[in-house]
Amino acid sequence: MISFTSTRSLRFSFLVFLISQQILSGLANNQSGAQNENKDESHGASRSNMRSKILLICLGLVALITFGVVLFKLWQKKKREEQHARLLKLFEDDDELEVELGMRD
Repeated sequence: MISFTSTRSLRFSFLVFLISQQILSGLANNQSGAQNENKDESHGASRSNMRSKILLICLGLVALITFGVVLFKLWQKKKREEQHARLLKLFEDDDELEVELGMRD
């Protein structure tokens, strides 16, 4: 179960990365002609700003996904420990019962 969850989150992170790369490459394409050079120079700073925003959003998504996976694994570990403690308590109670019934010394 753990490997499936981590594989799924890894695939999702890779998908987000690929989509961000496609967006950035689409923004980087300069298909304007010579007459639009002045407009491109004025929009160069805004494109750079947009790229940095997209990059920050992608990094935030990756961090959020990683945080969620870590929390999920911690929750699973806690749940496993609680089940193990219940199992130990169950066997501990059975030992006391056997001693009380005289089945074991």
